[in-house]
Amino acid sequence: MALIEILIDTNAYVEFKRGKPETLEILRYAQTIGINNIVLGELLAGFSVGHRESENQRELTQFLERPRVKFLISDEVTAKYYAMIYKQLRNKGKPIPTNDMWIAATAMQYHLTLLSYDKHFSNIEGLLQGKQLSDFL
Repeated sequence: MALIEILIDTNAYVEFKRGKPETLEILRYAQTIGINNIVLGELLAGFSVGHRESENQRELTQFLERPRVKFLISDEVTAKYYAMIYKQLRNKGKPIPTNDMWIAATAMQYHLTLLSYDKHFSNIEGLLQGKQLSDFL
């Protein structure tokens, strides 16, 4: 089976930690698992208001240290993709959360397929995304 290169959304990381079979299957075949600073911020924010902050942070650190996991930082190229996405969605009258536009911009910049369970990403033209293994092959 072909190896895939993905960017994970916050909800995909959560489903991975919950042991969702579809998510685990996708991650098993991922050659590259990208995570950006936006997703990292959302995860840390969620941990900070939960009851397992230290444990969640420790598990996230272990995840980030895996050789297939690549941490991606937003830069001026990401910002250009963000602006394109913003304009496209505004023209369609289909806004999505700001953080999700940054996540989509990162996926597009690095030519990664976005693993997310949010349906609104389908409104972004040119974004490759999915939630089951067949979407990535």
